[in-house]
Order: sequence, then C-alpha cells, then structure tokens
Amino acid sequence: MARRDYDPATAPPDDRPAAKARAFDPSGEGPWRGALAGETIGSANTILAYGTDTIGEGPRVHVHPYDETFVVITGHARFFVGDEVIEAAAGEVVLAPAGQPHRFENAGPGRLQTIDIHHSPRWIQTDLA
Repeated sequence: MARRDYDPATAPPDDRPAAKARAFDPSGEGPWRGALAGETIGSANTILAYGTDTIGEGPRVHVHPYDETFVVITGHARFFVGDEVIEAAAGEVVLAPAGQPHRFENAGPGRLQTIDIHHSPRWIQTDLA
C-alpha cells in the first residue's frame, strides 16, 4: 500500500548526515547490553538494550522527565507504570509517560529482551528504590 502522508515539498530534508553507532554488544554479559545516547548520532532519542533469562528480574523503580517507550523483542514482561500493571509479549509496545514511576520484570517463561527508547538525546533517570 502506497502512503502519501505529507507533501515532501512542505518539509525540506534535514541537513544532518546519516549516522551509525553501536548500541549494544549482543554477546555481552549481564542484563544491560548497552546504551546509545541520541546526542552521539544527532538524534532526539536514546536507545537502551535490556535482556535477562531470570524470571522476576528487571530494573528497579525509577522515573524520567520524558516519555520512555519499551519494545518487547523476545519473551514476556510485566510493567509497573504508576498504579498500572501491564503484561506485554514479544511484538508489543508499552509507554511510560514522563514523570510516571515505572519498572518492568521478566514474566517468563524464557528470555526477556527489550529495546527501551528514551525520548531524550541523553539518558536522565532518578532511581526511587
């Protein structure tokens, strides 16, 4: 299906060059596989990679001054965002709005792998526990 959402003449191309950088090492040890600050490549978003085989394991409760979007790549996760509990499986996306305390854990069975998109050119976080 062809899309025509806007007229390209109304939005001239950005003058930034295309960029590439490594966000994570897929063979790395531990749950935090890596991060790439958006400012490194001239992007407005920072990318983190998280993965664990341990059921119940995940980041501690924390908060950001910007939205965070989670993409579940493999497995099942249980997200705690504010007062909500959200179950998510591979292929699903969860939003933690700016200022909402949140965390997630591997709900099992098997491995959980996520890509976490911080809507900020750099990672800014306050751990609450």
